[in-house]
Amino acid sequence: MKAIIKFFKHTYHNLLQSIAFYPVLISLLYGVAAVISLKIDNSDLVSQLKEDASYLFIQDYDTVRAMLSTFIGGIISLTVFSFSMVMVVLGQASSDFSPRLLPGLISNKKNQVILGIYVGTLLYCTLILLSLGAYGSGSSAVGLSAMLAALMSILCIVLFIYFINSISSAIQIHNIIDEIYQRCDGYLEDELQEKDASKIALQYIDTDRWKPIVTDKTGYFRGFDSILMSSSVKEDDNQIEIVPYLNQHIWKGDVALRVKNDISEEAHKNLLFCMDISSDRHEDDKGIGGMIKLMEIAVKAMSPGINDPGTAIGAVVKLGSLLATFLRFPHMVSTTFDKGSMILIRKNIPAEELMRILVQPIRLYSKQDSTVMYELIKALQFIHRAPGISNDNRQAVAKELDALRSDLEKNIENDVDKERILALFEY
Repeated sequence: MKAIIKFFKHTYHNLLQSIAFYPVLISLLYGVAAVISLKIDNSDLVSQLKEDASYLFIQDYDTVRAMLSTFIGGIISLTVFSFSMVMVVLGQASSDFSPRLLPGLISNKKNQVILGIYVGTLLYCTLILLSLGAYGSGSSAVGLSAMLAALMSILCIVLFIYFINSISSAIQIHNIIDEIYQRCDGYLEDELQEKDASKIALQYIDTDRWKPIVTDKTGYFRGFDSILMSSSVKEDDNQIEIVPYLNQHIWKGDVALRVKNDISEEAHKNLLFCMDISSDRHEDDKGIGGMIKLMEIAVKAMSPGINDPGTAIGAVVKLGSLLATFLRFPHMVSTTFDKGSMILIRKNIPAEELMRILVQPIRLYSKQDSTVMYELIKALQFIHRAPGISNDNRQAVAKELDALRSDLEKNIENDVDKERILALFEY
């Protein structure tokens, strides 16, 4: 049963990330609408409407057929052009910014809904056109369906104009940075403000002597699903530490869990089953996923082929704000379960590791650009004096500032620029 739940959760997540999910779903709804409209076209109510408001219904066979054929050809052109624009946008985003942005652009629900309406209208018009052969040229039984097809086609034209504006805005880098920032910041704020009596913040707990459990997979740790834990494990009087932090890469044979007391072989397998390990580092923006994307945008912008300090500065500013929020998290969090005394301990990524993953690449790629380094220094100083951060985290930020100063002294050749930027460290 637990395996089925895990399978459906992964399938549901993959479906939502697919570019074809909403188009297929909406197309099916349009197909059902076509069948329903054909059924009610012969009803007494619709027949009365055709007599009272005949100007709203097209009852000529040849006119309906020509109109539907025109709609089908036009909507096919709109659909092909729209899909082509999506492919161009994805290619440009991959080459100019970062390939890691593609999942976010592909999973844009607004664009998927628009494409779904295109395909759904095409399917609707095709079904109505096919039904004309069944009813014959002497029938006016598709008047309502033809009128609805005309309204749907007008809607497609309106959505096409909106789609052009939407896709042109989506490729603008400042909009991409803002969207990543808002998703990541919203997640971090929700986690900080979550009030759960079962969760207790911890600074340190000695687990070196606990029994280790090694993983049987290689990949990125995406989380520990406690819903999949068996009842016997939850009711056991034990403590379990989840060793990797969210998004950390672990190798097969690495220690994934530590348990305080001995457990059975069945519990051992169940705990490993609860581990979600993925081959994709950038599956979503939870944890540090969004911050990694901002770092990669900044690094890509400072590459010789792009050389766009403005984009790098925009990413660094947003990254500094997110880091200041993330460093307010406790080092560890323990969770208890109502049915027993079992305690689950989760770890957050250490500040020094954050500096290595997020700040160090920007420092190495931009150490000769005083404008980007200026904003990076200001961002780190903002993080260093931000409230709610532990002394250990402040020391990690201060250590990164020292490394930044050392790189600037060696790589900024102009004496005036060097003096100006080093003066920031005096404050």
